[in-house]
Amino acid sequence: MDFRDDAELDSSQVEDARGGVPKGGIAIGGGAVGLLALVLGLFFGIDVTGGGSPSQQPAQPAGSGVDLSAKCRTGADADQSDDCRIVGTVNSIQSYWKRTLTGYTPAKTQLFSQATQTACGYATSDVGPFYCPRDRKVYLDLSFFRQLQEQFGAEGGPFAQAYVVGHEYGHHIQNLQGTLDKSRSSARGAESGAVRVELQADCFAGVWAKNAVATGFLEKLTDTDIRQALSAAEAVGDDSIQRRTQGHVEPDAFTHGTSEQRRRWFTTGYEAGDPRRCDTFSGSI
Repeated sequence: MDFRDDAELDSSQVEDARGGVPKGGIAIGGGAVGLLALVLGLFFGIDVTGGGSPSQQPAQPAGSGVDLSAKCRTGADADQSDDCRIVGTVNSIQSYWKRTLTGYTPAKTQLFSQATQTACGYATSDVGPFYCPRDRKVYLDLSFFRQLQEQFGAEGGPFAQAYVVGHEYGHHIQNLQGTLDKSRSSARGAESGAVRVELQADCFAGVWAKNAVATGFLEKLTDTDIRQALSAAEAVGDDSIQRRTQGHVEPDAFTHGTSEQRRRWFTTGYEAGDPRRCDTFSGSI
């Protein structure tokens, strides 16, 4: 994954809230996350509280002292640091959706460490990257990418990171289109609304990947880039996570789709390059 050296980055799309941890305990609110989510690691979640109001409102953590606006100015910077790579990836994703989706409203990404306070409640890094529809932000602790490799066996690499960000912005698209709430219609199971929402977000990530070069931020993607994305998608399949955490697979508890499904729907989006091909709500998945 290489950025165009002369691409101009917009660091205002990414907030740096690292360097501190909000005070107070976890406020689950509606209880949709619960202990099961924390134990199994519901990576790529959507709303960490299920819509409940936090019982406490801890202050936002202080920034890390990194001035993204000074550090992340060009594509050359994005090739040199994870921080700037996230900025460049977010810029590319939003550039694509802005010209593709009528009425697109930008969503910021917040980088945090350990824990953060969101409009969806207090969240720790245990829930993995997530999108909060209440404040329309993507939340990301960069340590997740190391965990993705070390604990879940993903290949890793820059485009694995890009896939994760693309997936979360897929949830933002669903929120804008009014389809995100379909995840609540049936929260678990192999054919559940939750699984269909997650697989569509994978497909949207693939669509962006197909069109990423045309946004002007990235050079031509390689087979290695796509392999990294597919490896990440497979690593966080429900069946893969369940085997690693509990030693057996329970389809009735699926919330995100199998490794095969996640790989297939990313590939569907990538090969088509058209979000209209990402209908995971009709028929079998």
